[in-house]
Amino acid sequence: MPDRRPSAREMLALVTDHGTFAELPPPVRESGPDGPLAWQGYDASRARATERTGEEESVVCGTAAVAGTRAVLIAFEFGFLGGSLGERTGDRLAGAYTYAREHRLPVVPLIATGGSRMQEGMVALTQLQRVARQSALTREAGLPQIAVLRDPTTGGGWATLGAGADVILALPGAQVGFAGSRVRPADADPAAYTAEAQVAAGSADAVVRAEDLKEVLGVWLRLLSRPGLGTAAPVPPALGAPGLPATGWVAVQRARTPERPRAQTYLDAYFAHHALLSGDRCGGRDPDGILCGFGERDGRTVAFAAQTGTGTRPAGYRTAARVIRLADRLGMPVLTLVDTPGAANDAAAERQGAGAAIAEVFGAVAGARVPVTTLVIGEGGSGGALALAAPGNTWATPDSYFSVIAPELAAAILKRAPDRVEATADQLRVRPQDLLELGLIRGIVAPTGEAPTSPPPP
Repeated sequence: MPDRRPSAREMLALVTDHGTFAELPPPVRESGPDGPLAWQGYDASRARATERTGEEESVVCGTAAVAGTRAVLIAFEFGFLGGSLGERTGDRLAGAYTYAREHRLPVVPLIATGGSRMQEGMVALTQLQRVARQSALTREAGLPQIAVLRDPTTGGGWATLGAGADVILALPGAQVGFAGSRVRPADADPAAYTAEAQVAAGSADAVVRAEDLKEVLGVWLRLLSRPGLGTAAPVPPALGAPGLPATGWVAVQRARTPERPRAQTYLDAYFAHHALLSGDRCGGRDPDGILCGFGERDGRTVAFAAQTGTGTRPAGYRTAARVIRLADRLGMPVLTLVDTPGAANDAAAERQGAGAAIAEVFGAVAGARVPVTTLVIGEGGSGGALALAAPGNTWATPDSYFSVIAPELAAAILKRAPDRVEATADQLRVRPQDLLELGLIRGIVAPTGEAPTSPPPP
């Protein structure tokens, strides 16, 4: 790719399969001299932009295959008046989204824009409302939107086409932020307005090198474009110790052992391949506490939210809720893996809205129209674990436990001596077989090839 900013058509050539791009005919709009505001010299500026770029507007819209999956692509031409949005830009964007809905195609904006066009004033700014409406209609239609942030992605283009997408990829070093470089405070840290900073803040999913963009974009398009089959995700087999624990305290110890398989091991064994989403879209990430994304299982796509064995932070719960809601909208089943000693409960977690974040996950699971399957693979610590558990479709591995509270904390609350912790664990009935007998789980999964333990007959 050239060192200068790539043009719209260079970006299209970069990510689409050779010879598959077909441009959509642009809508025709009649306007008076120098645009809706009669801005003196505007027609001349547009003519110079056309001569310089070969384009008649700041976006090029069309259909193409990306690594084998058809999509509607919207490529911004930054050389045309800074990729700014005007009335005719809005016409093209609305036409592209409408075509996508009519033909059931995902939408991929390749964004490079400085914002709304000055020469059209408020007429230009209100195009953002048109874009937001088109994006909302496309979400309601159950079609995915995957944005690619180029340099720069600022202003309303970032706040609508970019930040409003389901998956947000960004090129390295791209300037990304609502405030463009000429309107920021003089003392603003420029590093905060980068693709890397937006990923770190949970506002974008990944930074992807240009040479890898087609492959990564193709993976996401394949994962999110498959139609949902309406059936639940199969329960993963157990990967850890097979025998059931003799006591409650033994169950707790087995779940806490460092040697026990964790979420990444289960995901690698379950999916042919999977891709991660990162961030809660409001300033946070929890990559050490939960893994969220979509994967391929038996030729279909399954969404997942998998706790990693640590205390899950508010950003992790919000990311999980985001993925569950997206899967519900796209009609894809969900797999959740429960493994946490409990939600993070330090002062920072409270300031970050721990209760509200956990409530989001409870609500997302409860309101899901798609089937949710849960496997407890380790520690099931209180409400921070229960939020991810599917009512009526939760299973457990032999080396897991689930408890209203950790036995140590239960003993402390009950003012029991430390030597009563083990007995308290037994009283809490935390073992997988206890949970099964109480009717709290559907069954205890076994290693591959072995029959699971099911509830006893009534």
